[in-house]
Amino acid sequence: MSKVLENLQHIFQTPFQSSVLIFSVILFIILLAPLIFRSIKIPGIIGLILAGVIVGPHGLNLIAKNSAIDLFSTIGLLYIMFLAGLELDLKGFANYRHKSLVFGFFTFILPISIGYPVCRYLLDFGFETSFLVSSMFATHTLVTYPIVSRLGISRNEAVGITVGGTMLTDTAVLIILAIISGSVNGEITVNFWIKFSISVILFLSVVLLLIPKLATWFFRNFEGEKNSHFIFVLAMVFLAAFLSEIAGLEPIIGAFAAGIALNRLIPHTSSLMNRLEFVGNSLFIPFFLISVGMLINLAVLTNGFMAMIIAATLTIVALIGKYAAAWITALIFNYSKNYRNLIFGLSSSHAAATIAVIMVGFRIGIVDENILNGTIVLILVTCLVASFVTEHSARHVLIIEKSNNPPLPTIRDQKILVPIYNPSNMERLLDLAMAIKNPQNHFPIVSLSVVEDDQQSRQKLIEAKKTLERAIIHASEVDQEVEIITTISQNVPSGIKRVATEIFATEIIIGFALKSQFTDLLFGNIIKYIVENTCQAVWVCSISPNLNKRQKIVVVCPRYAEKEYGFNLWLSRVFRLANNLMVSCDFLSTPETFKHVKDFIQVNKIANAAKHIEFTDWNDFLSISAYIQPMDLVIIALPRNGGVSYKLNQESIPRQMAKNFENYDFILIYPNENDVNPGMMFTDDFDKSFIESGLNQLSHKAKSLTEVFRKK
Repeated sequence: MSKVLENLQHIFQTPFQSSVLIFSVILFIILLAPLIFRSIKIPGIIGLILAGVIVGPHGLNLIAKNSAIDLFSTIGLLYIMFLAGLELDLKGFANYRHKSLVFGFFTFILPISIGYPVCRYLLDFGFETSFLVSSMFATHTLVTYPIVSRLGISRNEAVGITVGGTMLTDTAVLIILAIISGSVNGEITVNFWIKFSISVILFLSVVLLLIPKLATWFFRNFEGEKNSHFIFVLAMVFLAAFLSEIAGLEPIIGAFAAGIALNRLIPHTSSLMNRLEFVGNSLFIPFFLISVGMLINLAVLTNGFMAMIIAATLTIVALIGKYAAAWITALIFNYSKNYRNLIFGLSSSHAAATIAVIMVGFRIGIVDENILNGTIVLILVTCLVASFVTEHSARHVLIIEKSNNPPLPTIRDQKILVPIYNPSNMERLLDLAMAIKNPQNHFPIVSLSVVEDDQQSRQKLIEAKKTLERAIIHASEVDQEVEIITTISQNVPSGIKRVATEIFATEIIIGFALKSQFTDLLFGNIIKYIVENTCQAVWVCSISPNLNKRQKIVVVCPRYAEKEYGFNLWLSRVFRLANNLMVSCDFLSTPETFKHVKDFIQVNKIANAAKHIEFTDWNDFLSISAYIQPMDLVIIALPRNGGVSYKLNQESIPRQMAKNFENYDFILIYPNENDVNPGMMFTDDFDKSFIESGLNQLSHKAKSLTEVFRKK
């Protein structure tokens, strides 16, 4: 019995020595702290930080701040910066990069301008100490970034300029740190600047040029190795962080640069993105937040009146400097109060870079214990303030965005049907369905397999169900839901039509076969039947697995396309696809059609760039090749027979695309039709194509007669 008690005493000796027990405690903190604090309307991040204070060496001393904790903490910090770069809307950032520069300038210069005289003349620090501490005020860590990510506004303009400003100010401060450290050690020479400049240029060249090429090659050659994709990305992040360290910068700069480099290669709707966010937000980032709390020692406030004065002064100056930067930025760009507060909330928390600056200053002897302890208090207070402000303002921004940007027009709730005939195309079609699906729409995507009624139908149903179960697994990787349906019908086309009607589908996404095999010809007839006998939008797709690598979308619209009943509906889906792929759109159309597109963009406040190229010669359709590149996604709107924009020569376009654009990714969209066709009302006794064919022949004969009379 005594031995058991001794073992228990040893196991529960503080700080805990058992790695299993330590990890268990941390996991329970990650699980329970956010849940408890959110239940009392306090951001979960605060719960993690305060839990770190309690279990850390300055609290109950349950967990020591050792190398293992430091390792996971470093991973969490790098993960925050990596996700910030990965989720950054590069197209949007390009549009407001000047705003990011303005904010970066103010959030760097104002805290220093306010902090230096306070440190130099009020607290009576020396020149180097005052300059180093005031530069610390200019830094900030995106501790509250997970809040905006969780609320789904990480691509908001205010968030984008704050992330950009973070990198600018932190880079500038860390360069200042290197200069101060070098000046104390007497290393600031011409050779220092030459070596520093060359190393930074080499670092940026490797990360921004070499890593994207390497990633493209890896994703293409190991397409099926999903787990390897995740490990490869992590390896690139930490390689970039290490190269940044070698170049004389902080590793967080490298992690952010890696996120920028891989931004275009990892779609926001992909399973890889889901894995990266899940692992980071579930484990590594909470670990970092707990470790921040473990740094905080509330007992420093009892170390004397001077310690309290320094701690209070540093904290107040840090918050005033960051608020001033957010206020001036909002004033210049006419931002609302909520945008201003969101910028302030994201940029007011001090943690990693602040610790880096102060610890280096402490190590080289220009920062004393009072400043170090005051900085710890500053970290606690700014993280708490930032969490409250970010949570509050982010929710208001989300509400305003939803009210100002109502859901894109729909005929009814979006429900996408994906019939599967060729299992090798299944994942591509599902990825497209998920990319055009409205995130607010909770209807699952429906994956369908139709089996013809014959003697083997029972066995075929079992095989079809097994195939479709892969669709559920594939969708679950990106937190999407897929409903599978297997059915027996006299023939495949009528089965698809029946199910589309039964589930009230809004879109049917189906694969397009390029090869002229018998089964492909049969499936081509399926497509023709579906287009002619349904009123849903039909997307006929010939797309590669690497759809996210497309450089832009080229949309080809016939004359009067805007007058079709389903024009706004498919246009909204195309812009959602462009947004998910982070590409711009070129519209080959008449000026009248593009005017409608511009109005649609303005009304729905769509951020994607749209360019117009006048195109009207559908008699020479292959001339579109002058406007497209192999890395483009071509989308062609083809009205059904009898539509306002329908022309007989459009019937040959699928065949022309298959013959002349086999190596291109393209989608043929047949827009929704009203239950009553808005075009001319022909009864079933009339053949519309025959009538139009006759009219075209008369038109050609009239032109021929005109040419004959001219010659005479």
